[in-house]
Amino acid sequence: MADLGAGQTGPQLLTIEGSGIWSFELEPDGLIRVQLITMSSRTTILVSLSLPLLACWGGTTIADPPPAVAEPAEQPETLVEALTAAALERTTHPVRYDGRYRRIAYPGGDVPDRIGVCTDLVIRSYRALGIDLQILVHEDMMAAFSAYPDRWGMTRPNPNIDHRRVPNLEVFFARHGITLPITDRPGDYRPGDLVTWLVGPLPHIGIVSSSRSADDGRFRIIHNIGRGPELEDMLFDYPIVGHFRYFGLDSPDDREN
Repeated sequence: MADLGAGQTGPQLLTIEGSGIWSFELEPDGLIRVQLITMSSRTTILVSLSLPLLACWGGTTIADPPPAVAEPAEQPETLVEALTAAALERTTHPVRYDGRYRRIAYPGGDVPDRIGVCTDLVIRSYRALGIDLQILVHEDMMAAFSAYPDRWGMTRPNPNIDHRRVPNLEVFFARHGITLPITDRPGDYRPGDLVTWLVGPLPHIGIVSSSRSADDGRFRIIHNIGRGPELEDMLFDYPIVGHFRYFGLDSPDDREN
């Protein structure tokens, strides 16, 4: 089918269903000679069009169908779904509990995938979302070192270990995430929330999953308390000392984003 664009010469024929054959020819003076050719008659019509308008027609024919309307893209999963899915995926990895100090790369450093502690499950889950807690915690400690616990004899931030310590993560999530109430009501703990406990004298952290307990009373927790990453109904097994929400931005409390 012929395009009605500037620069074309000679008659251009266009068949329009139900209307016969139309002939379009650009004249030297900028007019378009339009002829309607039917079985019984020939009609010639002269119309005046400016050259800029002709240019706008370039690449489009009158008989072309309208451009197809693109199907709406599939909505991406929410950050809650992404985080809980990433944490649940960690339960498929065999991990030996090993919290010894190790030198790791920076940025993007990690201990070997086959080992880890509770914080490593959280770090790896967030990394699946493109959120690197090693970088974020280190940069925040560089900016506000005194805001973080002084219990390891540290005099400056250490990107090998700082993000792997629960007390440091508690401070970071409180500073840059949302601090949520600590209650004994199961409904207050929603998928994607971060919970910290004291297991005896030791701090512990896990992620609230979207999987409910057998009695449908609570969401189960994805954590590593020594047996490797697992999904367990243990929300109230130990004293809760922290309850947070964090999705990589200093953002308002929006459970759908």
